[in-house]
Amino acid sequence: MDGVTQRSVLVVVFDDVQSLDVTGPMEVFAGAGHHSGDPYEIRTASLDGAPVRTSSGLTLVPDCALPDVETPHTLLVPGGSGTRRPTPRLIEWLREHAGNAERIVSVCSGALLLAEAGLLDGRRVTTHWSLCDHLARTYPDIDVDPDPIFVRDGNIATSAGVTAGIDLALALVEEDHGRQTALTVARHLVVFLRRPGNQAQFSAQLAAQTARREPLREVQQWITEHPDADLSVESLAKRASLSPRHFARAFQLETGTTPGRFVERVRLEQARRLLEDTSDGVGRISRACGYGTPEAMRRAFVKALGTAPAEYRRRFHPYSPFSPREFAR
Repeated sequence: MDGVTQRSVLVVVFDDVQSLDVTGPMEVFAGAGHHSGDPYEIRTASLDGAPVRTSSGLTLVPDCALPDVETPHTLLVPGGSGTRRPTPRLIEWLREHAGNAERIVSVCSGALLLAEAGLLDGRRVTTHWSLCDHLARTYPDIDVDPDPIFVRDGNIATSAGVTAGIDLALALVEEDHGRQTALTVARHLVVFLRRPGNQAQFSAQLAAQTARREPLREVQQWITEHPDADLSVESLAKRASLSPRHFARAFQLETGTTPGRFVERVRLEQARRLLEDTSDGVGRISRACGYGTPEAMRRAFVKALGTAPAEYRRRFHPYSPFSPREFAR
């Protein structure tokens, strides 16, 4: 591979690749080129240029063989079950050539290929939540963050499972062409706007295990349905007919998290959903989610997401303009 081709995207494909990891970002880059008038040169390549069969049975015919391509501006490595037993030649190619690209991007388990090639050492990365522990154990020199949907560390960007690759691609388009182009592409793909990279991969209910005992399961469900209620340990313990100390110990043992942490996640998730999907003001949302005041909700957002509610809404649901007075109601 010789000099970098500007505005070029090379997508590596292999047998048992996840088709949406390939086509999702490609649709984003292709749409950005169409709407901006400055198209990307998008190519797919397999090791030998031969067709590959995706994990869903779809056959992809690549444009070329990896040894024949010029250095791309953006090298994208998708995931799929084919990353579990990668061809040594593919790892060798990545080790020798991927570092020449200006940006290296992985989707889902594509991070495993980059890690095996030694490209992620010393980097903060993410991947599909179910693979984060494996990635961290197998490659201890990598800083694995299991929570966000994508992570940027220098010229390397890694994303969580499947559709998070679309979010990451939209972020890269915004970097290349500006926010308006990224927004236009997102609207065209009916994905609203890209989710912020620090948005959690999965919900509070999925993040915590389901309690084995019925009283604790009922308390979990009640919390998710009543985030504005008194959710103190004392109140929740009374609902479960347990002492506060016994309740707190049993809840953490069976769910893997403390009652307070579970409540925080539920309230934050509900507030985010209302900011994304409704026109309610921050004051109303803060009360509905149990924060009480907009300031308490703002502190929770800054602590968990690094951004205030107003900025979160602007980034994620920008189609409905809110005046400052209306937004604060």
